[in-house]
Amino acid sequence: MFFKNNKTYMEMEIVEQTKIIPYILMKYINPQTGEIKIDIPQEIKKIVLVASGSSYHCARFAVDLVEKISKIESRAIYSSEFLLKSVIPSDENTLYIFITQSGETSDTIKAAERIKKETNLPILCITNKEESTIWNMCDYKIACFAGEEHGIAATKSFTSQMLCLILLSLKLIENSGQEEVTKQYKDSLFHIPAIMEKAIAKRKDIKSFAKHLAKQDIVVITADGISYSLAKEGALKIKETSYKNISAAILGEFMHGHVAVLNNKKSTVIFISVDKISERSVNNLNKIKTDYNPYLTVIGVNNNSVNTNFQINVECENVIQQLFANVIILQLLALETALKLKRNVDNPKGLHKVVTDSAI
Repeated sequence: MFFKNNKTYMEMEIVEQTKIIPYILMKYINPQTGEIKIDIPQEIKKIVLVASGSSYHCARFAVDLVEKISKIESRAIYSSEFLLKSVIPSDENTLYIFITQSGETSDTIKAAERIKKETNLPILCITNKEESTIWNMCDYKIACFAGEEHGIAATKSFTSQMLCLILLSLKLIENSGQEEVTKQYKDSLFHIPAIMEKAIAKRKDIKSFAKHLAKQDIVVITADGISYSLAKEGALKIKETSYKNISAAILGEFMHGHVAVLNNKKSTVIFISVDKISERSVNNLNKIKTDYNPYLTVIGVNNNSVNTNFQINVECENVIQQLFANVIILQLLALETALKLKRNVDNPKGLHKVVTDSAI
């Protein structure tokens, strides 16, 4: 489906993210005091994030972020898996966070209902739809302000959720009386729109790589640490829009047997990096290149120790900015790969925007 200037909804919504991010910051950061205007419980000792699809990838990203900057124990659980658990976390001072773009995702709503029925713990939602079912259920609420998302593949709702989770993490620090720790992080958030613009400006390189990717039989996106959530999101975006059988893996785990898939012809390995690549990862990537000779690409930071065929990067001040740059690159890569394959990126066959009981 094409629109004005042959642009799809997906492309327009990717570009729109540069306007949504500053709007969210305006809504949630007091311009005079710098205080984050998000209401959350005090004395949180543990966080459990429950979500599905792209929202789960945001939850997975938040686990690493919250534990790194807030030092609070966190875990992420798929909504459908949460419903199957015989025992759920119910420790005192635990905050449950439910993430759903539409606010109507069936299994996420049922998970929230279970917490309300079986515990007395507070629940918080992050959603793009105020007055939705999940919004009205929760004790605490964070709106994403992404606006209506027409494309099936989540783009602007994903980065909006990412930013809301970053702000939530910083609010946890503020509540612990360490406001000075958050200043550097908050200042850098206001540069994210410019970083996104620079990522969009890499379109020519992204198109070139997408032309290659469209012809590949085996594609694996790997990463370490916080970037693993982006690897999963990137793989999902490419699956949804181009129907390619692409997988995501933590690099260290990929070396335990999974690497054998690269024995097939026409294989590509993509490594997502937000910081200096560790010596262990450098060794693993170079071993993969030596043993299997895939088309090896790094998206993000590369310390020139990896023998790559291709790389795409935007220079950033810190890890948080790099995460947003890499997300935009992955979203555009999914778009361009699908267009090369002549897919309808806005209406992929068999997919629907809202998950209902009949679709589970």
